[in-house]
Amino acid sequence: MAVYVNNIVINAGETFSQPLTIIDSGGSNPVNLTGYAVSSMIRKHAESTTKTADFTVGITSAFKGRITLSLGSSITSTIKEGRYVYDVLLKDTANLKSIVVEGMVLVRTGISS
Repeated sequence: MAVYVNNIVINAGETFSQPLTIIDSGGSNPVNLTGYAVSSMIRKHAESTTKTADFTVGITSAFKGRITLSLGSSITSTIKEGRYVYDVLLKDTANLKSIVVEGMVLVRTGISS
């Protein structure tokens, strides 16, 4: 499977949702996610031992490799403004793990209330 970079922006205090399609290493076909477990988290930097938040990951179409990362407003409101990193981890039925998406997260706070 290919690892691709996808940077995201989260507005603090708002509900966040980001659809993604997991593509094979050839870069053209979606990965069939049937039987896979998918997880994703945010950390301040790659070497951090403390996670900032766990995304809720929903598989919206296993056959087409589609997932959605989401965070509720109660979680985004607790994240301090700044830059973070995240990745998406797949675990297959043999317990083999693969990072398939990674990127930066920019958390912004609004100036209007």
